[in-house]
Amino acid sequence: MLALAALVATATHAQGTVVDDTGAAVTMPAPARRIVTLAPHAAEIVFAAGAGSAIVGVIKGTDYPASAKALPVIGDANALDLERIAVLQPDLIVTWPWTTPAQVTWLRGRGIAVFQADARTVDGIAQDIERIGILTGTRSEAAAAATVLRTRIAALAPRASGEPLRVFYQVSDVPLFTLGGHHLVSQAITTCGGRNVFGELTIPAPQVSVEAVLAANPQVIVAGTAGAKRPGWLDRWAGWATLDAGRKHALYVVDANLLHRPGPRFVDGVVQLCDALAQGRRAYGAAATAPIIGLPVERGAKASSSAAAGADRQAR
Repeated sequence: MLALAALVATATHAQGTVVDDTGAAVTMPAPARRIVTLAPHAAEIVFAAGAGSAIVGVIKGTDYPASAKALPVIGDANALDLERIAVLQPDLIVTWPWTTPAQVTWLRGRGIAVFQADARTVDGIAQDIERIGILTGTRSEAAAAATVLRTRIAALAPRASGEPLRVFYQVSDVPLFTLGGHHLVSQAITTCGGRNVFGELTIPAPQVSVEAVLAANPQVIVAGTAGAKRPGWLDRWAGWATLDAGRKHALYVVDANLLHRPGPRFVDGVVQLCDALAQGRRAYGAAATAPIIGLPVERGAKASSSAAAGADRQAR
């Protein structure tokens, strides 16, 4: 019986079976050689795992690494070009739950392996890189990238002491969206010495009202936008005399392409967020912790090169 168990275990290992972030088993009879990614962060994970050269199609909004911009686009988060995907003949699709689930189910039904990358913890991102490495036959490259990521994560111990800052994280203006307590960004806020004022909401990207923000009275407001471009609506909060963040002009912006994607560059976004909250502490006359410096740079394929729809869509 022991010999039989060992044989079964060896066969399963050879096939490349992993469990994705939904709990579903994903098996590849051979290393994936043609991959389609259906979320910007999915492509980043595949590149980080050392299998970027196997990607044959990406979703609109995939912009990192630079080489990903030249890959064929097979749709967006709302609709996929199934005919074009069929022509590409992928043997693996890497996606997340928010990309056209009905169409993804259809593709799975045609015998294509589907891996859902939807990490709920920062270490879960490292695990996704390792799992993709198993499915693509690039275990050593993936393990090296995961190790670098975990090293960076370990360096991101809580950076501030004292009472957490009350933080409102804003994704968009009209409608007014934020991120709930189960989102990775909420965990990052805690790491940086803050408290998400809407952390009790379990919806990943809930819509809130201006009145609710005023009632929560955040000390810091952080806007997440593509490329950390400062939006005009952020500074309008300064017009509310009863709002602490507005009175202190503690209004900051971070790159949503880093923070909203559960991929290998998430830690870079956390660094930006911690920087913003450190500025917030200074605005209130509190001693800010030293900025995070000297962290290893995130690596991508073979540990030599770095591993959406709108930022709010990717956040959801």
